[in-house]
Parts: sequence; C-alpha cells; structure tokens
Amino acid sequence: MGRPRLFHIFLLLGSALMVLLIIIYWDDMGTPYSYGHSPLSAFSPGPRTPHTPPQPQQGPKQQQQQQQQQQQLQASRSPSFLSDINAFVNQFLELGTGEPTDPAPLDTANQSERAEERYVPRREWKIHLTPVAAELQQRQEQRRQRLQEACAEDSVAFPGKKRSFDDIPNKALDHLIVDDRHGIIFCYVPKVACTNWKRLMIILSESVLQDGVPYTDPQAIPRSLVHNLSSHLTFSKFRHRYGKFSHHLMKVKLKKYTKVLFVRDPFIRLVSAFRNKFLETNDDFYNLYGKAILRRYGHQPTPPALAAEAGAAGVHPSFPQFVQYLLDPDTEKEAPFNEHWQQVYRLCHPCQIQYDFVGHLETLEEDAEQLLRQLRVDNVVQFPPAARGNQSAGLSLADWFSAVPLEARRRLYQLYQPDFTLFGYPSPEAILEEGYALQTHPEE
Repeated sequence: MGRPRLFHIFLLLGSALMVLLIIIYWDDMGTPYSYGHSPLSAFSPGPRTPHTPPQPQQGPKQQQQQQQQQQQLQASRSPSFLSDINAFVNQFLELGTGEPTDPAPLDTANQSERAEERYVPRREWKIHLTPVAAELQQRQEQRRQRLQEACAEDSVAFPGKKRSFDDIPNKALDHLIVDDRHGIIFCYVPKVACTNWKRLMIILSESVLQDGVPYTDPQAIPRSLVHNLSSHLTFSKFRHRYGKFSHHLMKVKLKKYTKVLFVRDPFIRLVSAFRNKFLETNDDFYNLYGKAILRRYGHQPTPPALAAEAGAAGVHPSFPQFVQYLLDPDTEKEAPFNEHWQQVYRLCHPCQIQYDFVGHLETLEEDAEQLLRQLRVDNVVQFPPAARGNQSAGLSLADWFSAVPLEARRRLYQLYQPDFTLFGYPSPEAILEEGYALQTHPEE
C-alpha cells in the first residue's frame, strides 16, 4: 500500500471522527445560534425556547386553532405599555394599602460625598399596639360617606360635578401633591394649614435637600421653598413627564395611594384669605387684585402705586368690596379665582377622586395625629403646632359680614354652597338673616 493511499485513508478516518465529535457536541449544546438570521431578542438573557419538532400536516380547522393559540401566547408574552405601568407600580405597592412593599431607594444624585457619608436613611413604618380611637374612625367614615352622598345627590349641583377624571384640565390638577415614597396623594387647600402640610410632604418625599441631606424638621424649611413649584411633584407635571400615558398612571396611583384632603368652613376661610392678602402688606396681591378692586368698587381711579404706600395711607380694599369683586361676573371672565378663595371642589375634585381621609381645620390636631399614625409615619414627622394669629381684633364672622348687603351675602353663599354641603358644614344662618350674631372667629 503506497503512502498516498495510506494518507487518504487516515484523512477520511480523521474527517469522519471530526464529524462524529461535532454531532455529539451539537446534540449536547442544543439548537445552534444562527447569527445571520436570529432576532436581537435571541441573544438577551432569559429562558431558552425549546426546539419544536415539525408537526404533521393539519387541516384548515386545526391550523386556525393553532394560529389563535399562537396569537394568545404572543399577547401574553408581549404586554402593552399600559400594563407595564401597572406592573411597575404594583411591584412597589400592596393593593388598597398605599404602603410600599420595598422602600424606594434614596436619590443621591445631587448629594455631596460628605453628605452621603453622614446621611442615614430614616426608619419608618411604626407599629402601634393600640388601635385608633373608635370615635375618630367613625368621624372619618361619616365625613367620607357624607362626601359620597353629596356627590351622588342630584340636588347638589355645581360646574364640573358630572365630568370624569379624564375631563379635568391639566392645570386644575396642580394642587394634588404626590409622594411615591409612602404612597400618598395630598390635595392642599390654601388657608387650611397648607404651608405646614406642604412642609410635611417635602419631608416625607425627600424632594428638597439641605446641604445634600433631606430636611427632617418641618419648621426649618423656608417658606420660599415650601411654596416653590419645583419642591413638589403634582399631577399637573405628569403630562410633561409621561405624555399620553399620564392619565393612566394617575389613575393607577389614585387606586393604590392614600388620598388626603383638609378643609375648613368656607366663609371663615374666605375671611382668613382677605385678612392675610389685603390687610397685610403684600405686593403681589396688591398689584394683581387690590388695585383693581379699589378702582372698580372703591372709587379710587389712582390708588397708591406700592402696597407699602397704600398701607401707610390706610388704603386697602374693604371686605364688602372684596365680596363685590367675587360676585362680579366679569371677575371669572378675566381669570379664574385665585387659589386662596377658589372653591375646594374646584381645587381638589372630590366627586372625581374618592378621598380616603377628610380632615377639618376645626379638628386639625386630632386629625393630623390620626392621619400620620394611619400612614405609619408619625415616627418620621410630627405636625407643627398650629399658629394662632390675632383673631381680627375679636370680630365675629357676623361682624365681618355686617356691612355686606343681605342680597350679596345670599349670593355669596350660593357661590360657595357646594363646599358647605360636600364637607358637612352647616348653613351660616347668621350671615343669611338679619340681626343674628354668630360667635365664631376666623383663625389663621
């Protein structure tokens, strides 16, 4: 046997052995990777799809059933973007509790290294051994039930009552502050301790830092930061962040989070707003509203240019002039009411949002303590002591309205009647009838 022939025999045997080894390796590794034709998802981590052997030829009916099964399987494997949002939110929240199952990580992107070293995440979720007093729970239930009944009654009518949440203009959602760390949605109402409530929301959400560290003392937060729009995440910002999916995400949060609202007697709130914005030196309100009220109803065509000058001269709108301004149809034609005297039903949409907790300023201390305890954050923050300013030199609510004509009082009540009814405040008979004195003082 010549050498060339022997060489060919060894070459054939070596080739056969190589083919056999390749077959054994191939069978062990499974289906080969066809890089030239495989989709990108084939190279992503995850479970490997088993090889499906060829099926025998099927009839038209069997083919149709198989096609439907494949479509259902594809739909289950390819969830829509909206369901992705639900899944994302659900992984952090337990249904109906508004409590995170896993604390959200602290955003330290803008913290200094030194601040990171000394910052220790707060311990939360305080465990109480005694339940909330039964009378407080019952009071909350009565307030929520009253609100639901008023929204369902046809006799209680006001603009926007029947619209859906999707129909609420985006600008009208700017009072709904969202805290994703603790699952809270708080609707703040000016002149209802809203400055202190905003302070608490800043602390809970850790949305404002001092030297790279979140605030822990509510009273240490400057007012300039408290009322700065950038300090709070509100529903009105969702459109810019999430585009066309913003309303769906809002609804997910409304379903999962604890919704909170604090209110007060509508007329006392109105007097408080007037005192604070027109009897005290306030450049913004004097320029935006005070001058116009003095020109239209105070017979002063050229009021002082500055608020300080007007205050020194004793020139300011009177309360009857302020009421006249509110009742003038041209006022709302020019611009919506300022938030300090806008009705609560327009600020917080209580017939579109089912609030879980309705607090009253008249029972602020009890309600605040109960709320923070139910949220299990009362070991993180305490509501600041209520500030008690002067009470308008001891004037009663009836004294404030004594110079307002009776017809104007009744029209003003009609303007704010939905708030009286929705939140269970009695009709102010002292204001609607002549010669009746009411011993209630407007407080800050």
